[in-house]
Amino acid sequence: MADSVEVLDPAYDEEPAGWAGLRGSTAQHASWDFGLLGIESRHARQPTRIAVVRRDGSALGAVVATLVRFRGGLSLLEVHNPWLSGFPGWALTDRLEPADLRHVLRTCERALCRAAGVGCAGLLYRSVSVDSLPLVRGRGRLVRQAMGTAVLENTFASGADWVASLPRSRRHSIRGQVRKVDADAGIVVRFASARDDLDGAELAELVNRHRDRLGRPKFDSRSPVSAEYLHALVRREDVRTLTYHDGSGRLLAFADLLDHPDIPLYQHWAALPPEAGGRKHLYFDSYARLIEQVVADGRKALAAGRGRLELKASLGLRTRPLFAVGVPRPVAGR
Repeated sequence: MADSVEVLDPAYDEEPAGWAGLRGSTAQHASWDFGLLGIESRHARQPTRIAVVRRDGSALGAVVATLVRFRGGLSLLEVHNPWLSGFPGWALTDRLEPADLRHVLRTCERALCRAAGVGCAGLLYRSVSVDSLPLVRGRGRLVRQAMGTAVLENTFASGADWVASLPRSRRHSIRGQVRKVDADAGIVVRFASARDDLDGAELAELVNRHRDRLGRPKFDSRSPVSAEYLHALVRREDVRTLTYHDGSGRLLAFADLLDHPDIPLYQHWAALPPEAGGRKHLYFDSYARLIEQVVADGRKALAAGRGRLELKASLGLRTRPLFAVGVPRPVAGR
C-alpha cells in the first residue's frame, strides 16, 4: 500500500491538511483539536508527537503519543491523548477494513519510533478497549490489563429517572445534597458552554492542587495541566463547564463536560477542601447536573474516566476494562 506518513510536533507545526475533517469524521472529542494539542505540548515536560497517514492525499488516521524521556537518553512513546481519559490515542477512519486499520497503526509506529531517535525503546499503548485489542496485539507485544474506565449507559428518561435507579442510600444522599446546594444562597452555580467568564489560571491552580492532594497515579507521565490549556478549553462550544462560586466570586469547584455525539466525557473535577473554604456535597451534585444534561441531549452514555471506580459504581457507572500494550522497538511496525 503506497501510503505516506508525516510526524508532527503540534507545539510548533501547523495543523496538517485534512486534520479537521479526520477529527470530525471519526467523532473525536475536543481534546483532539490540533490547537489544544499544541498548547498542551508547549507547556508539558514531555512533548507530544502526532503521526498522520494519508492515501491519495486523504487522511486515513492519526496517532497521538507522548514522548517520555528518561535519563541516559532513553525514551518511550506513550500512545494516548493526554487529557482524554479512558480513550485510545488514535483516530482511524471507518472506511477501512480491520487489516487496513492495523496497517495504518503499524505505519504510525514505525514513523514515530524513527522520529523519536535511536534512544527510543518502543511504544506503550494506553487505554485499549477489548474490542480494539486485535488492532495492536501480536507476536512480541506485551498485553496487560490496566485500570478500567467508568461509563454510565443512558437508559433514562430524565435525570430524576437516573437518581431513582440508584441504591436507596445513594438515592437519598444525592437528592439531599442537590437540595442543599440549591438552597444555599452562598453558592452560585452556572453550567454552560463557551465560558468566556473564566480564567484559565484560576482553573489550573484548583485542578493541580486537587490532583496533588489526591496523589498522582503510578506511571502518570502527564504534567500539571496548564492555565493556557484550560483557558482555551472552556471557551469552546463543544465543552460545557460547571462552576460553583461563593458570594464573593471565589471559585469553589468546577467540572467540565466534553460533548460528543455518543459518549461525552466528564473530564476535569476540582474543588477546594472544606478546610480551605470549600463546600461539601459539590462532587455528587456535579454528577447529578452532568448526567441530567447527557440525558436531555439524548447521548448514549457518559464516560467519567479512570480512578475512584468503586465510588462511581455507586452512581450507576460500570467499569469497562482497558488494556496496556507494550511494543518493543524491534517489533514496532510488524
